[in-house]
This record gives sequence, structure tokens and C-alpha cells, in this order.
Amino acid sequence: MKGKILILILIGSSLFVNCKGDKKPEAESRQMKEVMAIHDEIMPKMGDIGKLVDQLKARVDSTDTGKEYEQAMHDLQEAHMAMMEWMQNFGKRFDSSEILDGKALSEEKQQWLDEEEARVKALKEQINNSIARAEELLQQ
Repeated sequence: MKGKILILILIGSSLFVNCKGDKKPEAESRQMKEVMAIHDEIMPKMGDIGKLVDQLKARVDSTDTGKEYEQAMHDLQEAHMAMMEWMQNFGKRFDSSEILDGKALSEEKQQWLDEEEARVKALKEQINNSIARAEELLQQ
């Protein structure tokens, strides 16, 4: 009788550990998908940044307004560079199976993913703000 109870306890704790373990990769996978969705949302804007830089460059001169165009152009270029750096660093931290296939992350890589999520959200804001400012200037 004691042996059966012990076996039931072991099976129950094994199931509990397995069920608990299954949820973590699912949450990691969801977080990775959210990070990649933000990337996918802002990546097409790199082409918009290039076009806006060209339009602003044509208006840069030594006047105060020209300096505003120059600052907006600089902000766009910095946003573009930040995106390229983010992608490069992200690719160094995670392999394709972690990014695309939802492979479980180590504790260290989970911390990295938390950091990268914050970075890509800040990057999205930087890109959107620099584009909005440039478009506003060009419409004046």
C-alpha cells in the first residue's frame, strides 16, 4: 500500500513538473512572436526613411528652417542605424530555431529576450517619431 502511494505521488509530481515546464516555452514563444511582430511592423518603414532623407537633404541649407530639415534628416538616419544595429545584435543573441521555431530559451536568453523586447519597443517609438517629424516638416 505504501509503495502504491509513493508511486502515485511520484507520478503526480512528475505530471505537475511536466505541465509547468510546458507553459514556459509557450510563453517564451509568444513573447518571441511579439518581438518579431514589432520588427515586422517597423522593417518596411526603412524604405520610407530613405525616401524622407532624400527629400529632406534637398531642403537643407544654412537657414533656421534648413537646419530643422537637417536635424530631422539626422534623426531619421539614427533611427535607421538603430534598427540595423538592433537586428544584428538580436541575430547574435538568438539562433533561427529560437526565433522561428519557438525553441526553449535558457534562463540567460530569456533575460535577453526581455531586454530585446524593451529595445524593439523603444526602437519602434524612435522610428515612428522621426518619420512623423520629417513628414510634418515636409508638409510645411
